[in-house]
Amino acid sequence: MSEHIDNIVTYLRSSAELYERVQEDGLNEQLIALRQWQCERLLNSHAEMCKVPKFQVAIQFFVDELYGPKDFSQRDKDIERVVPKMKKWLPDEALESLAVAIHLNALSQELDVAMLRQLNGSEINRDSYAQAYVACNNPTERTLQIDYIEQLGLDLAQVVRLPGIGLILKMARTPAKMAGLATLQEFLENGFTAFKRLGDVQEFIVPVVNKERDIMQQLFAGENPLPAI
Repeated sequence: MSEHIDNIVTYLRSSAELYERVQEDGLNEQLIALRQWQCERLLNSHAEMCKVPKFQVAIQFFVDELYGPKDFSQRDKDIERVVPKMKKWLPDEALESLAVAIHLNALSQELDVAMLRQLNGSEINRDSYAQAYVACNNPTERTLQIDYIEQLGLDLAQVVRLPGIGLILKMARTPAKMAGLATLQEFLENGFTAFKRLGDVQEFIVPVVNKERDIMQQLFAGENPLPAI
């Protein structure tokens, strides 16, 4: 089994364990509310980029498939179920991108749960969010989260240029559906479509991560650049 597949399994299991703890602690509704607020914040902070047609699908992919309130448990179960076989039909570059995406999702879940502990049931707004963000005192993990967003964007830019990758995904639709893997197939195709349309990925990803790094630094410096939502 390749290193990428080993990493994917590790991150998936970490996410599953954290998801179980959230359910046991009765925090699921609060987690959904937090993620919805964070998605609105992201869309608000990057409102100008959201107006650019070629960026819209990529922004929606990050919001819907990696960072939003969507329940990823079925997709993650699909991936873990077939991950040993993925090396046979996905190029190594695609497996690496998938590993980064799953790691980003797992890390984001950990950061979200840490935020919930600090919010402690408070209403989520720009002030309570900023206070909880700083109280978590995790700049290393927050920096890593943004670094993974950048890496994933640049990796996907390489994957979509691989010869035949689009055909591979199209050919996998029917087998995926028959095998009960439609959720995984949708995730892979959405990522491919989003980044295929971008053209110059750096034109999209660099401004996004630069702004997110600036927001992070301001928050940890005691300033509040968050929009009023």
